[in-house]
Amino acid sequence: MFNGSESTATFLIICTALAIVAWGYNRSKAYGKLGLLAWLQSIVLMTPWLLFFALFAVGIYINLVAILFLLIVSVAIYIWLGKTLRAAGQEEMLKQKAAERLKAEAQVEINSQQKENPNIPTEKVLAAEVVPISEEDLNKIKGIFGIDTFFATETISYQDGAIFKGNLRKEAEQAHSILTEKLQAQLGEKYRLFLVESPEEKPVVVILPSTNDPQTTTLAQKNLALVLFIATIVTSLEATGLLLGFDLFSNFSRYSEAIPLSLGLWAILAVHELGHWLVAKRYDIRLSIPFFLPSWQIGSFGAITRFESLLPNRTVLFDISFAGPAVAGLTSLVLLIFGLLLSHPGSLFKLPTNFFQGSILVGTLAKVAFGSSLEATLIDIHPLVVIGWLGLVITALNLLPAGQLDGGRIVQAIYGRKIARRATIASLIILGIVVLFNPANPIPLYWAVLILLLQRDLERPTMNEITEPDDNRAAWGLLALFLMLATLIPLSPSLAGSLGIGG
Repeated sequence: MFNGSESTATFLIICTALAIVAWGYNRSKAYGKLGLLAWLQSIVLMTPWLLFFALFAVGIYINLVAILFLLIVSVAIYIWLGKTLRAAGQEEMLKQKAAERLKAEAQVEINSQQKENPNIPTEKVLAAEVVPISEEDLNKIKGIFGIDTFFATETISYQDGAIFKGNLRKEAEQAHSILTEKLQAQLGEKYRLFLVESPEEKPVVVILPSTNDPQTTTLAQKNLALVLFIATIVTSLEATGLLLGFDLFSNFSRYSEAIPLSLGLWAILAVHELGHWLVAKRYDIRLSIPFFLPSWQIGSFGAITRFESLLPNRTVLFDISFAGPAVAGLTSLVLLIFGLLLSHPGSLFKLPTNFFQGSILVGTLAKVAFGSSLEATLIDIHPLVVIGWLGLVITALNLLPAGQLDGGRIVQAIYGRKIARRATIASLIILGIVVLFNPANPIPLYWAVLILLLQRDLERPTMNEITEPDDNRAAWGLLALFLMLATLIPLSPSLAGSLGIGG
C-alpha cells in the first residue's frame, strides 16, 4: 500500500512499541505470574494509542468519543488487573514469609556453630589498602552489619569512604532502613549509607561522609539562573513575535502583542517546575532553583533543576522526575485539544497544513478535529493550538531518555544505571542522525549540544539503589516515553498526503 519512504514514520513507531512490549515481556516472565500481570497492565495502557495510530496509518479515523471510550475501557481493565495483581501479591507474600521463617531457623543453627568456633572469619579487611575512615569510626561502622541484614565479608577503600562487600540477608528496603538507623545511632549524621549494585551485579554497601552530600545553589549560580530566566523571557517573546509575523528586535514597540502567547508558554514551563517541586516537597527533597534554557526557535527548551538532597530510593527519583513532564504534558495536550475544537474560519492564525506533518500525535489529533479541511493549503487555527503544540514539543524534548533530563532520570529509576547509560548514548546517536538527515531543523543539533555539555551524566545513585519502583510506575514511564516518540516523530510528506494532511 505504501512504499518505503511513506511508511518510515509508522514503521519506526510500531517497531519501537513492539520492541518495548517484547522487552517488557522478557523482563517480566522471570517473575512468574506477578511479573506477567504487571506486564499486561503496561500493555493495557499502551493499547488504545497503538490501536489509534495503527488505524490512522491505514486511513481509518476515529472521533474523540471513540478515543475516550477506548481510554475508559483500558482504565477499567487496568484497575481490574491491579486488583488481581494485589491478590496474587498477597498470596506470594505468605509464601515468602514461610520461606523466611525456614531461613531464620537455619540461621539460628549457623549462629550456634559460630559460637562454638569463633575462628570462623566474619569480615576481611584488605591490609594493602588504608581506608580513609578513622579506625574508631570504621569499627563502629562494622558493628552495624549482621547476619540478619547484610553480612559483610570484605572492606575496600573508596573515595572518602569505604565499600563493604558481602551478602544481603533481608529484603533490600528493610535492610537499608535498619542499617541506616544503626549508622545514625552510632555516628549521627557524619556518614551516609548507600545500598547499591556492584559491577558484578551483587549488592554492596557504600559508606561516604556527609560532606559529599549535594551542595546548595551558590550566589553565582543564582545570578546565572536570573540571567537565563530573563533571556528566556526575551526568546519566548521573540518566538511568539515571529509567529505573529514580526521580529521583536526590529519592532520592539510591538512587544505587548507577543505577551498573551508568551504567557501561555510561560504557564506550561511554570506548571512543569511546579510539578517537580510539589512532589519533591512531599518527600522532603530540596530542589535547586530552575535554570531555564532559552531558545530562539521555540522560546525555551525547559529548565535544568538539580537535586540538593540525597534521594532515598529510585521510587522517589521516578516520582519527582515524572511529575513535571506529566503535568506539563497533560496541560499542553488539553490546550491543544481545546485549540483544535475552538478553531474556525477567521481564527487568529493561518497555518500551512503541511506543518501538521511534523508530529504523529498532533497530526492525528488535527485530522480527527479538522477532517478534510487539512487537504487545503492553509487552515485557520486558534492560538491555543500553537501554545499546546509548543508545550508538547518542550515536554517531549525533556522526556528524551538521556542523562539528567527527565526522561533519563525516569529510565534510570525504572531500569537502573546500566540501561540509562546505554539509553543516553542511543539518544545522542539518534539526535546526530536526525541532524544529518534534516539539517534545516536546528533544534536537534542545539539540544544534542546542550545534553553533551550540561546533562550527559547520570543522576547520582540513590541511597537504596537496589529496590526498583513498582510496576505501575514502570507502566506510566513507558507510556510517557511512547507519547514522547509520537510527539517528535514526523509523518513523511507522501504518507501524510495519502492521509489528507497537507495541501
